[in-house]
Amino acid sequence: MGRWFPAGIAVGPLLLFGGLLGLVGASDLPFVTCGSVVKLLNTRHNVRLHSHDVHYGSGSGQQSVTGVSDVDDSNSYWRIRGKTSTVCERGTPVRCGQAIRLTHVNTGRNLHSHHFSSPLSGNQEVSAFGEEGEGDYLDDWTVLCSGSHWVRDDEVRFKHASTDVLLSVTGEQYGRPISGQREVHGMVQQSQNNYWRAMEGIFLKPSELLRTEAHHAEL
Repeated sequence: MGRWFPAGIAVGPLLLFGGLLGLVGASDLPFVTCGSVVKLLNTRHNVRLHSHDVHYGSGSGQQSVTGVSDVDDSNSYWRIRGKTSTVCERGTPVRCGQAIRLTHVNTGRNLHSHHFSSPLSGNQEVSAFGEEGEGDYLDDWTVLCSGSHWVRDDEVRFKHASTDVLLSVTGEQYGRPISGQREVHGMVQQSQNNYWRAMEGIFLKPSELLRTEAHHAEL
């Protein structure tokens, strides 16, 4: 399955757009914003949230979600979107306590959880679900952070809005065909295993400021 972007944005223009954002100083934006495409690092186990067109052999049978240590893997990019049936305007800073969706860029499926057991640890399964970015209410995750907004350099937690588990990694490793990748699952207990930080990506600036600066960049 090809890459999915809302509003029909293709990969090439997005990368060009990302270059423009760099020219107008998007790297200085302190907040994580809706529409941004990011990699998320589990800071306890030093792995990035990852998915791929490999399905679980047990539980739901949905597309698997793992943690990988490879910094350059393109299957670790996620787009930040508003919760199910809502739109979060691109460039809007994400508030602490806000419910969002994380859509896997390369497959168009959303980070998802439900009452199935994960294959290695027996915690709650986390999968990727839906088609072309549309799934259901079990795709919604609440951003837990201190302060008013999700700051790029801060550690945050993601709490599943329907089942209250926290997105976690505790170190269990898969064998073939995804040898060495870590299990990602949901846990009720707060611990260092459920802290995440935004790392590499394209961070969109607030829309009106973006339009103004993009216009000046073209002059």
